[in-house]
Parts: sequence; C-alpha cells; structure tokens
Amino acid sequence: MKNYQLEVYTRPTCSDCQDLKKFLQSQHIPHKEYDLAKEPSKEKDLIKITGSRIVPALVFSQPSFLGWLRKPRSLIGFERNKQEIKQLLNVDN
Repeated sequence: MKNYQLEVYTRPTCSDCQDLKKFLQSQHIPHKEYDLAKEPSKEKDLIKITGSRIVPALVFSQPSFLGWLRKPRSLIGFERNKQEIKQLLNVDN
C-alpha cells in the first residue's frame, strides 16, 4: 500500500498491542499511536471506524486521486492479521 497513513489504537494492558508496537518499531514503520488509556476520547473514533472497542486496531488511510481520503482500511488484532499487515506494509520478515 503506497502513500498510506497508519493509525494504531492500543491499550497498555494489551499484550497483542505491545507486540504490534515492537513490530512497527523494529521495522521503522511511521505511524500515529493512540493509547486509549491516555486518550479515552479516541475510543469514539475507534468505534466509528471499526465498529468495535477491541485493540489493537490498525487503520490505514490513503488519499485518493483527487486528494480526498478514501474509506480507511481497518484491521483488528496483530497476531491474527500479521501476514496481511506485513503485505500492506511491504515488510518481508
């Protein structure tokens, strides 16, 4: 996925969230993180985008041809979506 913006919604008590953060850091993947314990108001955005409060949630936004944002692509969970996340980020290992 080219020219994407990645937003990640996490909680400090979530082990899958911690694994995701380590992965993104190890791969030097730029992203915006929302820690819902520190920013509880962001939970409304998470529910609006994914329909759920479950974390970690990854939201890939991409500008369209005319500059407007297309509907974002969202994934819930790191471990169960690891292969798809790697493909979207063009990461091999």
